[in-house]
Amino acid sequence: MAENENLSDTISEDDWAAAMQEQADMETTAAQPAAQPVAFQSFEGGPRPSTMNDYELILDIPVQLTVQLGRTRISIRNLLQLAHGSVVELDALAGEPMDVLVNGTLIAQGEVVVVNDKFGIRLTDIITPSERVRKLRG
Repeated sequence: MAENENLSDTISEDDWAAAMQEQADMETTAAQPAAQPVAFQSFEGGPRPSTMNDYELILDIPVQLTVQLGRTRISIRNLLQLAHGSVVELDALAGEPMDVLVNGTLIAQGEVVVVNDKFGIRLTDIITPSERVRKLRG
């Protein structure tokens, strides 16, 4: 016990304050997120690629493109009664533009075309990012 008293006599209040400040500084540093690098470098350690090269990184990512003619709601009873040749009425009118969705997000509207005996869609209206945000809010 006498050793502890002697030890506490040799440690001044300034030492305690300095130690507490150092601990607080360490906790603050640990709580802050790690600094993000300003630029990623290539594996070779060279400079960061140009902006066009940044876009090239995502150009080969596959997305799902869906062209939607229309929608409807039917009961399970009516669904089970569908057979070859059944007609399902959709909410879209003939001649209305169809919705073009990418990963479930509306990006355009268009009309059906036939090219070399295959169906396609001619885009007639592209949805701007601001319009997409407005539709999400409204």
